[in-house]
Amino acid sequence: MQRRDFLKVVGVGAAMVVVQPSMVGQKLYASDGGMFKAYDKVQLMDADGNPILASNLVKEKNYVFNYPHVATPCFLLALPEAANKDVKLKSEDGEEYIWSGAVGKENNIVAFSAICSHQLTHVNPADSFISYVTKKEKTMAYTEGGVIVCGSHLSAFDPTNGAKALSGPAAEPLASIVIEHRDDDTLWAVAVLGPDKFHSYFKAYKPEFKKYFGGKRKAKKFVTVAAQTVPLTEYSKEIIKY
Repeated sequence: MQRRDFLKVVGVGAAMVVVQPSMVGQKLYASDGGMFKAYDKVQLMDADGNPILASNLVKEKNYVFNYPHVATPCFLLALPEAANKDVKLKSEDGEEYIWSGAVGKENNIVAFSAICSHQLTHVNPADSFISYVTKKEKTMAYTEGGVIVCGSHLSAFDPTNGAKALSGPAAEPLASIVIEHRDDDTLWAVAVLGPDKFHSYFKAYKPEFKKYFGGKRKAKKFVTVAAQTVPLTEYSKEIIKY
């Protein structure tokens, strides 16, 4: 099994980290590189083992893949419009970082952790209380659609601005999954940016990990080579929206 090619993280000055080489221009402003973690470069593949192509993604459809751990779910979204660039975000502890924007020809493809930054509500095979709500849909969590909503406590996050918390009790953004879009139109997950919540998540859901993944140890294994990516409707039996 091939090990990952680590992205080089080079400090520039006291407060800026530049991520290279696959994400030229992506900048993380923080006291150190702690808000950015590079993992294996993993190709997003469909259930039949075919590469996910950026041009084939259906806009505003919830897709799910697991990364960087076997049991940590993530959303992949093709937004209806281009995302903003160089968005300044802040963790609950006050650490600032920059989300550089989306990928794809329309600058609209984004990925975020599907674990709520408030109290760890997440996508699982049984149900999902967190998902993207289309612009035409209504939600109790916010004044308009086009947001990721956690139905547990009605927190809303803005995917066009790095999953910034918009409303509800969530005090920080969802972690961003850094996606690489290659010349052949394939998509690769390469890193996590922002407060990831993985440590707390793995402490909180031991029975679930045993049920779906054969135990916590197996659930914590890192994804390598490829990550199966499917519509949320195929990943979760029930999708709950408010």
